[in-house]
Amino acid sequence: MKVTQSARLTTAQAAEARRLGAALARLRLARGIKQDQAALRAGVSRNTAYRLEKGDPGIAVGQILRYLEALVPGKTLLELLSETDPALAALSARERRRRARDLTKRELAEIDF
Repeated sequence: MKVTQSARLTTAQAAEARRLGAALARLRLARGIKQDQAALRAGVSRNTAYRLEKGDPGIAVGQILRYLEALVPGKTLLELLSETDPALAALSARERRRRARDLTKRELAEIDF
């Protein structure tokens, strides 16, 4: 009988798996690597890369480590989760920097009281 790994996890464990996947996805974006390129470098399919980044608990640890190595050679899981990569700091700075736009006449009319 086939059992999905997510069915056997506690809520906290499932959240940790999603956190790991999100950290991998964020690191990939910070490094400017496309998902299919990362998958090719790691020797996994694009579907597996997608599942890795979604935090699928059925993915083998070896695949996670290969994917991380493809993104940043020499990076450990601990370093990934502590978010010490300079590319992540640059991504955060870019995300904080947003231009403010002027309100439209309609928006101004809606808040005028």
